[in-house]
Amino acid sequence: MSAIATGISSNLMVRAADVILKEKRKLILLVRESPFHLGHLRNMTALAEMGAIIAPPIPGFYHHPQTVMDLVDHSVDRVLDLLGIPDAQARRWQGGA
Repeated sequence: MSAIATGISSNLMVRAADVILKEKRKLILLVRESPFHLGHLRNMTALAEMGAIIAPPIPGFYHHPQTVMDLVDHSVDRVLDLLGIPDAQARRWQGGA
């Protein structure tokens, strides 16, 4: 994240992210380090200002997950939503009980 935020293209993955931002395409970053320190938050702010989408994979529990895979699927479904890719198997919030 810090390499992308500062434009240090030291490897192919960071360079690809840099090009995605340069071309104003959708860059979604699932940052998992937690808790965040001020440096993390500043890098996230810089990236958001550049057009990146910061999407920490924070699980939702409203769909009553039964397994770790249910938690993973929830995060994947959220990313697919951000990409505009429909997933017919995604479990959606249906309102309060």
